Amino acid sequence: MLGSRNQAERLEWFRDLGFGLFIHWSLDSQLGSEISHSMVGASDDFNRRYVNELPKTFNPYKFNPQDWARLARIAGMKYMVFTAKHHNGFAMFDTATTPFNIMKTPLGRDITGELMSAFRAAGISPGLYFSPDDFWWLLQNGKQLQRNIPAVEPGNNPGLMQHDLAQVRELLTRYGTIDTLFIDGPAKGLRELAWDLNPKIVVTRGGIATPEQFVPGVPLDGAWESNLTMGTSWPYKPTNENYKSGTELISTLIEVRAKGGNLLLNIGPNGDGEIPIEQRQRLEEIGLWMFVNEECIRGVRPWVVTNENDYWFTRKKDSNTVYVIVKQTERWKLGEWKEISLKSIRSTPETRISVLGQNDEVLEYQPNVIPKSTFRQEGETLILRAMRAQRLYTNRQWPNPVVIKLENVRPGLEAPRIETAGHRGNLIEANLLFLGGAASVEVAFEYQDVTGFDLTERPSAWKAIPGQTMTQPGLVQATLPVLQPGHQYEYRSLVRHPLLKIYGATKTIRVP
Repeated sequence: MLGSRNQAERLEWFRDLGFGLFIHWSLDSQLGSEISHSMVGASDDFNRRYVNELPKTFNPYKFNPQDWARLARIAGMKYMVFTAKHHNGFAMFDTATTPFNIMKTPLGRDITGELMSAFRAAGISPGLYFSPDDFWWLLQNGKQLQRNIPAVEPGNNPGLMQHDLAQVRELLTRYGTIDTLFIDGPAKGLRELAWDLNPKIVVTRGGIATPEQFVPGVPLDGAWESNLTMGTSWPYKPTNENYKSGTELISTLIEVRAKGGNLLLNIGPNGDGEIPIEQRQRLEEIGLWMFVNEECIRGVRPWVVTNENDYWFTRKKDSNTVYVIVKQTERWKLGEWKEISLKSIRSTPETRISVLGQNDEVLEYQPNVIPKSTFRQEGETLILRAMRAQRLYTNRQWPNPVVIKLENVRPGLEAPRIETAGHRGNLIEANLLFLGGAASVEVAFEYQDVTGFDLTERPSAWKAIPGQTMTQPGLVQATLPVLQPGHQYEYRSLVRHPLLKIYGATKTIRVP
């Protein structure tokens, strides 16, 4: 990112971690509302009671930072990011900059300091979220509450900038070494102060790409981080919540790592200071999967392709070891042999195969069965034969991916390449650069209306435009449906190879 002072070796350290815990928590967790944003467009009476009355009742007496750190460690997380101050301006730390802070509540404890110490003691790298927006400051200075407009940003409000700088200085000098900083808003000036105070700090949002609530269609260059909720909300939502399953969250973690990114998975503690049981359950399910398969997540980089259909890949950094992560569209039963055919991997005379978590020697209660994994190379196809032989659930119906480890292998193909090009009105274009060794491929486009979304959050579904068959590289064009005035759209190209699907970069159209 332009102007970033993130150090290359620290970004590599960050990429190796792979999986982190995001914690969205503030005084409005008592209400179960959206964190901070309920203040925008609210009546004067609502905001007066928000800043004057909510601190009087915020008493999360069940808060146990060691328990949170233990749960994150079980889940296989290696770093955490906590909302020290969200847009509402309420400081979850002891500060001299504002009376609107945690020390003025019945709890009267420096939550941020306790969390930094607890997670550090658990071997989890501590990090902070900080919002340059500050609705409390805007209220004190008679300004309309808003976000993402110049009139309320620190760059146009010297008093707010000084307020933010003082808070960032407090946060980065009082709690020992803070390893990561997530600046959710205009970062200029704040990130420079962070790097001045600690040259080794990794500024995530504000320093690298941090897609929110979505996973990019293509691997991004260098370090990046996708941040994601378990349900529909960042903070605690006591009603009308719809959680993703543990299997869905594990699948997302796999996809993010296969594309070279980190996953920052969020929890929202309630007003009593507890992690809701639904969130604990999902962390524990992920924890079991990570206990078996952590090796394919930690310290890995993308393979030559992200996946072949439901078989996803990561590669151990600086080695020829590839992990084949088998997503279970149909449950892989305990004791069942499976043959997997791959085109993107070739064996060598030194290739070895194993299943993570298994010894490949014993299937419980069946002494005559030897679940030894094998492979064979048949022309351009590598065929793996493996059995799921480890019982993780009493009923044997473990629904989550099995991981096959292949050591000393080499690439079997070069992936097709496509480049999303520009547009002329509603005519969009792409350049097919390489077919990936196939006789023909299909090139198509997808688009979505992103009007009203910010730069980091996107709709959940793309709309497809029918594709065309290509037998050689060249220009491909398609026509978008009628575009509505005043709307903003994104589009991307994709190529369907016989073995896999590859996306081009995303481009934007703004309709006057």
